[in-house]
Amino acid sequence: MKIQKSAEDYLESMLMLKERRGYVRSIDVANELGVTKPSVSYATKRLKENGYILIDENGHITLTDAGYEIAARIYERHQVLTAFLTKIGVDPALAAEDACKIEHDMCDETFQKIKAHVEKI
Repeated sequence: MKIQKSAEDYLESMLMLKERRGYVRSIDVANELGVTKPSVSYATKRLKENGYILIDENGHITLTDAGYEIAARIYERHQVLTAFLTKIGVDPALAAEDACKIEHDMCDETFQKIKAHVEKI
């Protein structure tokens, strides 16, 4: 299933927040991504409808297996691309920013070649 870049960004940020804090709330996602609370509300509604997240009675967000799979794939791409760009001399902050732009559009074959190269060096 094709998922939009913005949905991938939301899922990735939810995974990162869960790893850092142990929990995820809508306000945390808004702060992480620099978006408004209504934007997060709309996105979480769609992600929930599509089976990517669950929201409990306390407003805590949990990734489903499908949501986690997407988030983990994008997060791995982000980490590998950031490492690659940093290793070729790009400033770390700029490397992380550019990795965000590239991670969604790169085909899997190209990503796997970059990943293999980063693992070698």
